[in-house]
Amino acid sequence: MHQTQLQGIFQDITFKSWDLEYTPHPSVQSKFKRCLDILGSLVGLLIVAILFVPIAIAIKIDSPGPIFFAQERYGLQGRPFRLYKFRSMVSDAEQLKSLVNNEANGLIFKNKNDFRITKVGRFLRRTSLDELPQFWNVLLNDMSLVGTRPPTGDEVIKYTDKHWRRLNVKPGLTGEWQVNGRSQVTNFEQIVDLDLQYQRNWHPLYDLFLIGKTFYVIFGKIGAF
Repeated sequence: MHQTQLQGIFQDITFKSWDLEYTPHPSVQSKFKRCLDILGSLVGLLIVAILFVPIAIAIKIDSPGPIFFAQERYGLQGRPFRLYKFRSMVSDAEQLKSLVNNEANGLIFKNKNDFRITKVGRFLRRTSLDELPQFWNVLLNDMSLVGTRPPTGDEVIKYTDKHWRRLNVKPGLTGEWQVNGRSQVTNFEQIVDLDLQYQRNWHPLYDLFLIGKTFYVIFGKIGAF
């Protein structure tokens, strides 16, 4: 997406967020949650440092292009930030997106057999290793270990008031959607309901529960493709 398009989307999103009542969730102010995020991100970045060389080599051998994938995403109350992942698709994936059928319902895009995903990228996604660089986003306070799925600008610009409420918490590396079906949940409204369920159920110990459940889902390869 061109810079001018991104600026236009940001202006529209900013106007839309200001038009709504600013009601951040209590978890945003939780010192326990932030301390957990800092500790978890430091451990995560240590894992990134250990695994970086083999992952980088595998990505480069499999497909030409950068090691990292960076994309504009929107977090707490529609604030933009740069999200980082290990690249799991061909380098011109955005240009080829129009050639892929969307198998999801609503304001998300998913395709189980997306031809843009590389062989190494499919392994990275199945094991969630592609998400590891997002620990940097957590350390920067753009994200949390647990929260909502960070949306793209073309999703957020179409949000209704109900959808906006999911952005009353910071986006997370994991959350209700990731531990309750993961990629098998292809209905956007169901994802929103899960995000709002997290806000209703939130407690400092609930974050620990969801983090533990995330490890079970990842190592059990539940819901990934």
